[in-house]
Amino acid sequence: MKNQQLNYCIYATLLDAYWGYLNSDVIWEKYWGWSENPPHTPEEFHELQFQELIDRINRKPFDSEAADKGTAFNELVDALIENRKPNGMDVERNEDNTCYTVVYNDRTFVFPISLCREFAGYFKGALTQQRVEAILPTAYSNVLVYGVIDELMSASVHDIKTTGSYTVGKFKDHHQHLVYPYALMKNGSDVRTFEYNIVEFNKGGFVVDTYTETYVFNPERDIPILTNHCEEFIRFLEENRELITDKKIFGGEN
Repeated sequence: MKNQQLNYCIYATLLDAYWGYLNSDVIWEKYWGWSENPPHTPEEFHELQFQELIDRINRKPFDSEAADKGTAFNELVDALIENRKPNGMDVERNEDNTCYTVVYNDRTFVFPISLCREFAGYFKGALTQQRVEAILPTAYSNVLVYGVIDELMSASVHDIKTTGSYTVGKFKDHHQHLVYPYALMKNGSDVRTFEYNIVEFNKGGFVVDTYTETYVFNPERDIPILTNHCEEFIRFLEENRELITDKKIFGGEN
């Protein structure tokens, strides 16, 4: 792999951000189509999505309570799987031993111990936070697609999601369930079953429910889909190259 010329290095969730930009009108309609006084017009929202995508490409740090909550929950689950203390955060149990209180990134989150144990039990024996990568040939050049698998089991790949609002099929247009099985396949591990394991929290931070979305990787169907999306994204990168300061995405070093 080291000997191959790589012109682009693209991680899975960046493809999701690009999909969100392409579908900004659909997303605007979903959230604000009913509103008499939306916070932005569809055109303004499209511009916001464009700038967010450029910022993400350029690895601009962003502050997100939702992202921090997901990171904290994921680390709690991983620590239980690996029978160790959580890294990078302070964790305490409440008096009646029903909840973990987590302080991460100067934010406080509360998670039911039963929920954390349920997830850790489900992923017993998993390899946690596994980086995977593979070369994807495209019409433009070789692309390195990569990402980090939350939980890798012998017969399935898992990504943990926390969300404040869940609808069926929420993650069907995401790209982790294409990139990760493809990368594993190219590295000699034929693991095609992918699950998004989802926790929905309400505004008060209480668990509403848990859900699973399962996708089975079909190389004949899915590799062309992944290739096409990467090629569209490459065209976007080239059209906006003057705005991009991150050299890694073009195969370089920052």
